Amino acid sequence: MADADTAADLGLRFARALEAARAPGGGPDPAPYAGNLIARWEEPQRRYHTLAHLTAVLDRVDALAEYADDPDLVRLAAWFHDAVYLPDRSENEERSARLAERALTEAGVPEAKVAEVARLVRLTVGHDPAEGDRNGQVLCDADLAILASAPSAYAAYTAEIREEYHFVPNDAFHEGRSAVLRQLLDLPRLFHTPYGSEHWEATARWNLAGELEMLST
Repeated sequence: MADADTAADLGLRFARALEAARAPGGGPDPAPYAGNLIARWEEPQRRYHTLAHLTAVLDRVDALAEYADDPDLVRLAAWFHDAVYLPDRSENEERSARLAERALTEAGVPEAKVAEVARLVRLTVGHDPAEGDRNGQVLCDADLAILASAPSAYAAYTAEIREEYHFVPNDAFHEGRSAVLRQLLDLPRLFHTPYGSEHWEATARWNLAGELEMLST
């Protein structure tokens, strides 16, 4: 469970993004919305998709903010992008997007901005934003930046992913994970912002290829 300081800091970050996205006149207190999301990110089935992942994505969105058309909408999308996460279900992104639509509408965010946040959440299914989709490029780069980690951090990430799928037999997990890795490696580009392309692309491909080779032996 998040300590008080961590929860308070995250709550402030959510409130700032929500206030920036709201229509004039504001809306309900952001705290209950932040609290609900934090509780979701702390659910016991999570090992990688935790508050640590959320915080890392938010930090990377901040670092890449200059490349986004509306960084605060990207920040809200980061909050919601894995808010619904059940490893044995395939519709997590869609359910997360629908949660964003309900919660942000209730919280006073204009319809067009709610639609953009939901679109961004759905984009994390394939992490393949269109050319010129600056918001999508920032969110996808921030979400995939873990792939460009140093070897020890990448190994920890893959171990946490395996723990989330502890109920899947090894052979089936290796087959499914290998398919995910191939899908990523088949993308023309893993990273779309200038920073991501320069600093993360080569390392991420090396990590993915190494994991795929390990799973194949």
